[in-house]
Amino acid sequence: MATAKVVYASMTGNNEEIAEIVEEALESLNVGVETTEISQADPADFEDSDICIVCSYTYGDDGDLPDEAVDFYEDLKDIDLTGKVYGVCGSGDTFYDDFCKVVDDFAAVFEQTGATKGSDVVKVDLSAEAEDIEHLEKFVSEIVAKQSAL
Repeated sequence: MATAKVVYASMTGNNEEIAEIVEEALESLNVGVETTEISQADPADFEDSDICIVCSYTYGDDGDLPDEAVDFYEDLKDIDLTGKVYGVCGSGDTFYDDFCKVVDDFAAVFEQTGATKGSDVVKVDLSAEAEDIEHLEKFVSEIVAKQSAL
C-alpha cells in the first residue's frame, strides 16, 4: 500500500479543512495517510512516505510564508526526495496581489528536492467550496496515479 504524508499550516482552519479533504481523498484510494500540523512536522518525515503533500496559507500583503512554516520550508530545501511524488495546495485571499504565493513557493522547493510533481497546484480562495473539493479530489487522484506509475 502506498503511503502519504500531509503537512499543513492553518491560521483560520481553512487549510486544516483542506488537509482533511486531501486525507479523505487519499484514504478513498487506499493510501495510508499521516497528517501533521507544520510546526509539529519535520521535512525528513517525507523520506518515509511515497507521497508528500503540503497545504499552506499565504500570509500578509507580500505573500509571506506563515511564521510557523519558515523552518519547515528552509529545511525542506536540504532533503533528497528522489523517487517520491509531491503535491502542494492551499488557501489565500484573492484580495491580495500575491494570491497563494506560498503554494508556488513550496512547489518550487519540492522541485529542488528531486521529487516528481504529481499534479498542478490547487489554490483555494479562502475556504473550500464544492468546486474546490472537486479540484482537490482530482489533485489527489492525479498524484496517486503518478505514484503508481513510478
